[in-house]
Amino acid sequence: MKKLYSLVVICIFVSCKKETPKPTPIIKKPVPAIILTDERKVEIDTAAIGTFKSETLKQFYIASENQTVWGNLAKRKYVLAQLENSDKLGLNPEDYKASQLKKFESKIGKLNDKDLATYDILLTYNFEKYLSHLYKGKLDPKKLYNNWDLDEKEFDVNNVLIKAFNKNKLDSIVDNIQPKTQTYKQLLKALEIINTFPDDNINTIESVEKIVLNDTNSALINIKKRLLYWNDMSGRKDSLTKIYDNKTFEAVKQFQERHGLASDGVIGIGTIKALNYSKEKRKEQIIANLERWRWYPSELAENYFIINIPDYSLNVVENQDTTLVRNVVVGTSKRRTPVITSFLKTVVFNPTWTVPPTILKEDVVPAMKRNRNYLAKKNITIYDTSGNVVDPVSWNENKPNNYRYVQSPGYSNSLGLMKILFPNHHSVYLHDTNHRNIFGRNNRSMSSGCVRVENPLELAQHILDVDGTWPQNRIDTIIASKKTMSFKITKKYALYQWYWTAWSKKNQLLFRADIYNLDSDLYAKLRN
Repeated sequence: MKKLYSLVVICIFVSCKKETPKPTPIIKKPVPAIILTDERKVEIDTAAIGTFKSETLKQFYIASENQTVWGNLAKRKYVLAQLENSDKLGLNPEDYKASQLKKFESKIGKLNDKDLATYDILLTYNFEKYLSHLYKGKLDPKKLYNNWDLDEKEFDVNNVLIKAFNKNKLDSIVDNIQPKTQTYKQLLKALEIINTFPDDNINTIESVEKIVLNDTNSALINIKKRLLYWNDMSGRKDSLTKIYDNKTFEAVKQFQERHGLASDGVIGIGTIKALNYSKEKRKEQIIANLERWRWYPSELAENYFIINIPDYSLNVVENQDTTLVRNVVVGTSKRRTPVITSFLKTVVFNPTWTVPPTILKEDVVPAMKRNRNYLAKKNITIYDTSGNVVDPVSWNENKPNNYRYVQSPGYSNSLGLMKILFPNHHSVYLHDTNHRNIFGRNNRSMSSGCVRVENPLELAQHILDVDGTWPQNRIDTIIASKKTMSFKITKKYALYQWYWTAWSKKNQLLFRADIYNLDSDLYAKLRN
């Protein structure tokens, strides 16, 4: 029977891996005609449009019969202001030729027909680019990362732009196309907040041993300056001392809480590292996170699980209400948890665990070479290609990939007592763990890619018990049987397994450690 249940779970796992969510096909509407007014218009040479190699630009001017469209001063002013102030949304005005366009505008009355046409094309091309960047981001995550599974966001820029143009509603277009999610709005607020801070000229805090309450340390001068700068502490810079007093202790705890650190007031390596971030680096981090949130779906499902990988947190949201919050463990920097948008499919109680190739190579094989009883102690059975049990003594260490390694169900199983499956390309899932004491740790980047969840049986009951048929004693009985059983999740839950390291809440800046070191690189590419 154990072989049968193992086979059932493996079949579920394989089918889960192959079944991926299919994106809804986007049907592009015909480009509407542009309604031109009586302002000055000139013919545009199609060759000039062709130099931009943009199909949307070409279609835009087909809709105007290849005539200039930006003769209206109010419309031009709106576009120019948007591009010039794009930095307030974390974008770079010079990506949209803001300075060049401003020069054209300053001599609009003196432009000949050719220059007027050039100006018109540049306005359209750069405004379309700006709108596209706002809707779906400047960069393509699939070209940056091999473990980010996000459907590309389709955007019919001409339909959006021309409708707003014809109805004289350009002033609402930018707000309408940006993501509607709360975190995105919190990031925009974070950018606004950080721009109110003065230039940062505080010296770097040198690495020190742990500092605890009432200690005396020369590093405390700059630590206090940082706490004053970020408004975690109030007071005067000219009265700072080298003593770790109660006021500073409370300020440190507040700072630690804002940065997802253990808020114990102990100043260690993690706290020093967070304190040493300059204003400019924090601003870059916010801008990188704004870009990420433009990659994600603009609107979220009615019910969903959302995991913030660097925050080690899972929130269950139903009808815009957070109904459960759980601590989680995520992948290490070498075995990263992938970014995924999917949907929950199956709860498996008493799962078996088949050792994956990476863990086999890096962990199991070296351990087996040292001690042939290593797997037996962990209740892991070795099977050959015919499904026969292999004695560890007969195991061929030179051909470890010729076997399958399956851990029996139970409290000590690596997946714990439960796992939740969802379609994805990375063979990952949510699961319990046999190391249940790790959820109290501050740094929980410890898994091999899957997400381990705190109190998972309560979570399972929550999502299964939609009609009162899943009381706790039913789950207890299943667990006690030690038999692997799978149950379909009937309520629709989306799964958003994402990565963000900055946001704001109640006018406070919140940051998390960039555990996969993605922020600086992403910002550099955005400004390249």
